[in-house]
Amino acid sequence: MKKTNFYLGSHVSMSAKEDYLVGSALTAIKNGANTLMFYTGAPQNSIRAATSKLNIEKFQQILIENELDINKVICHGPYIINLANTIKPETFELGVRLLKEELIRLEEIGVHTVVLHPGAAVGGDRTLALNSVAKGINQVYQALPNSKVKIALETMSGKGTEVCISFEELKIVLDQVEKKEMVGVCFDTCHLHDAGYDIKNNFNQVVVEFDKLIGLDKLFAIHLNDSKNPINAHKDRHENIGYGYIGFDALCEIVHNPIFSEIPIILETPWLNDNSTPYAAEITMLKAKKFADVFKDKR
Repeated sequence: MKKTNFYLGSHVSMSAKEDYLVGSALTAIKNGANTLMFYTGAPQNSIRAATSKLNIEKFQQILIENELDINKVICHGPYIINLANTIKPETFELGVRLLKEELIRLEEIGVHTVVLHPGAAVGGDRTLALNSVAKGINQVYQALPNSKVKIALETMSGKGTEVCISFEELKIVLDQVEKKEMVGVCFDTCHLHDAGYDIKNNFNQVVVEFDKLIGLDKLFAIHLNDSKNPINAHKDRHENIGYGYIGFDALCEIVHNPIFSEIPIILETPWLNDNSTPYAAEITMLKAKKFADVFKDKR
């Protein structure tokens, strides 16, 4: 695969039907990507196939043969993990257990970054919820002190009682994490926009603010999504690249910004009405730095 000055890919499925991780890698390559993100199972539940079924060695070999760096491949943790819940101890405990299991699975796969939704306070005190996220992460690494898998807390849009919708809230969590080198942040451009950060017109200032408060060395991944809603809407509705309120130019600049040249950039944009994925076309456009209205009749 031709070397680019960035790592750009998308979420790809991992299922028995598609030969698990082999299908994930081949889909990414077909899309023209040089990185990818997968879930180790359905994000809404805890059901997971045994790692012995995932074709890990063949997956790793395909990456090598196609010059994809496994160190730039990332996983997304289950949505059902909610370390911010201080109302139901059983929910917090389930989240810790599932996150530990996820880190163990990823260690076996050879992927060393997992993106995690910090969770929601669900009626509890917001500061306590943020403290609880750090507490849960600390428990995970205390149980797995030699784990090489890093956690990237995703920036959230502020829908409902979600936490970590601002850099200040992320800092509260990160300041309490014991293994600081293992925990960082994943920017989601749609979420940042919907939370009130001006991705479209002033992204450089957003980056400066993040660097000053948290540090760019803590940025482990980027989810690249347009937004269906105006800034500060707190809605979290992803849109295809160039069709939303952020726009193609601003998102394309992120991909080509040398500051992010070593950070995996992952598309999570909506599938099209004909049940096809937009990723190959979006990757082509972003590589070429040229928007084309290729989805006009498919959205």
